[in-house]
Amino acid sequence: YPNPFNPSTTISYRLSVHGSVRLMIYDVLGRKIKTLVDAFQNAGEHSVLWNATDDRNMPVSSGLYFYRLQAGERMLQKKMILMR
Repeated sequence: YPNPFNPSTTISYRLSVHGSVRLMIYDVLGRKIKTLVDAFQNAGEHSVLWNATDDRNMPVSSGLYFYRLQAGERMLQKKMILMR
């Protein structure tokens, strides 16, 4: 939330068990834009702020983006709209 967003959005998720977590941002062409989380995390509530930058901390343009959350064998993908 929020979605659409400008200049940042918070991605919240809940893990039912502890384990390895990866949270990455992709553009509409499937290119990886940013890795937000790549770590072992405990079960429970988590949230991560994305400030609409890429892995080099350069601002990205307005448009449609996807976040992909992978926790163990489970994967979730949702869309976000950045409006500058």
